[in-house]
Amino acid sequence: MKELKELARPNVWALQPYSSARDEYSGVEASVFLDANENPFHAPYNRYPDPLQKELKELIASLKGVRRKQIFLGNGSDEAIDLVFRTFCKPGVDNVVAIDPTYGMYQVCADVNDVEYRKVLLDANYHFTADKVMLSVDENTKAIFLCSPNNPTGNNLGRQEIEKLLETFEGLVVVDEAYIDFSDARSFLLDLDKYPNLIVLQTFSKAWGCAAIRLGMAFASEAIIDLFNKIKYPYNVNELTQRQAIELLKSPEKVKEWVEILLKERERVMSEFVKLNCCRRVFPSDANFFLTKVKDAKLAYAYLVSQGIIVRNRTNIALCGDCLRITIGTPEENDKLLEALKSYIE
Repeated sequence: MKELKELARPNVWALQPYSSARDEYSGVEASVFLDANENPFHAPYNRYPDPLQKELKELIASLKGVRRKQIFLGNGSDEAIDLVFRTFCKPGVDNVVAIDPTYGMYQVCADVNDVEYRKVLLDANYHFTADKVMLSVDENTKAIFLCSPNNPTGNNLGRQEIEKLLETFEGLVVVDEAYIDFSDARSFLLDLDKYPNLIVLQTFSKAWGCAAIRLGMAFASEAIIDLFNKIKYPYNVNELTQRQAIELLKSPEKVKEWVEILLKERERVMSEFVKLNCCRRVFPSDANFFLTKVKDAKLAYAYLVSQGIIVRNRTNIALCGDCLRITIGTPEENDKLLEALKSYIE
């Protein structure tokens, strides 16, 4: 890996970060706050939230087996993705490499930040090789984005190939594990100290059932997290989000129960799907969704919409012609989907 100073944008490295009112004292139990021009009424919502989310991070660190200073929390994982570009990529100069197909926000963030986005097509089984990815890398490549389990394909990427990139690529490797709770694969969180160029993304939106609170997690070396904290907006995670996440983290057994139900439903729905007349193929999944190839995805999608059932039509995505992405719902929701498709006449 290159020195972090060499990877970071020079202006970011030299940046003097904004100092919020709550950052400027420590070691004292304060009770009178006259520093931030807040309204003294309507507690607790009158006060700015903890800018570094220390209580929440302590709970996450304990659960995930990492250190608090290895955690960045943002407004969804999209904020962390955007920070990779804002921290390390010079607009109009640098580039990033990503597999294709994959999560669309990587390219959106690249386009917004005027950073070249280089796609490496997966093979017919939705796998990649490190050697093929490295063919798209040059001296201006700052990061490689890998989503595993991948979206929209649902499969885990090969661990050995990811490790090969971590060992050979001189820039950053971002492994997006948004769906890791539904997978048997070992998380890369356990390798943060081994690979200083590794950034792992996770989220509260999927297994934790908290898409509405918009809380994403990035895990990396303390040096990378320090750079993210340097340029993030001061109070990027609001008090309501922090409180809801803290409450949920006190009951991890509930999340485990949800995951177990969804995994059983995933197996059931995929098994039933292959029996449908419209189904041509169901692809393996390690996520809370699966990809299926149908006879005519546009017609099938329109039919389901007419029945009040919304899935995702991925037919215009690379390697996903006539494919629908089906999220696993409650048993009742899944039954409605299956019954509707059993009655579907192409």
